[in-house]
Amino acid sequence: MMSALPCYGPPPSTGRLTYLQDSTGNIDLSLVRPKMPLFGNTFSPKKTPPRKSASLSNLHNLDRSAREVELGLDYGTPTMNLAGQNLKFENGHWIAEAGISGGVDQREALRLRKRNQQLEEENSLLQMKVDLLLDMFSETTAEFQIMKKELNELKSVNRRRK
Repeated sequence: MMSALPCYGPPPSTGRLTYLQDSTGNIDLSLVRPKMPLFGNTFSPKKTPPRKSASLSNLHNLDRSAREVELGLDYGTPTMNLAGQNLKFENGHWIAEAGISGGVDQREALRLRKRNQQLEEENSLLQMKVDLLLDMFSETTAEFQIMKKELNELKSVNRRRK
């Protein structure tokens, strides 16, 4: 059986603990409630207030085009100035914005570079074909020379028999 016994601890002005002790001398601390006179009667943290909404703006209700107009999200093409020449980014390539640089249009120069690469690839293929044909011609000529030699030998053998 448990009975409440007073605590012989610090004076009541600084705080007080209440606990139970049974007849065997064991102390039950389940009812211990520390008192903190500096901060109030008992320790209990205050609940935090609910958070305010993330945004008070109603722009999320607008459709994409209205947001672009409202917020200015239509940037256009990226441009930059490099060594006094304005460039803009179109279709994955930087192109001179002025249009003509050194007497040649940048788009035309890009087209010519692509055409040049195609012609170089075609030229390489044709050179390989010519090499193949020369090898075939050399082989055929060698076979022809061997056959001609064999024919001459057969003619000479045939003349000796007669």
